[in-house]
Amino acid sequence: MRLLFVLLLSSVVAFADRPNVVLVMADDQGWGQTGYYNHPVLKTPHLDAMAKAGLRFDRFYAGGPVCSPTRATVLTGRSHDRTGV
Repeated sequence: MRLLFVLLLSSVVAFADRPNVVLVMADDQGWGQTGYYNHPVLKTPHLDAMAKAGLRFDRFYAGGPVCSPTRATVLTGRSHDRTGV
């Protein structure tokens, strides 16, 4: 019975749609520093196209207070104080 359950569950998982993941990393860029928020200098054509389709990035989070620990956090999955950077 367990084997049947595992086989059924694995077939459901195998045919499930994979989620789309977009990872945008930029040093010292705030939420308002994109073209779709009418920044006077910065040009972000690809982000603008995604925003026009309804995908807006307005919640930015960093893994650490400066860029290197943030990159280490993304690459390792650890918090910035545990990466050694």
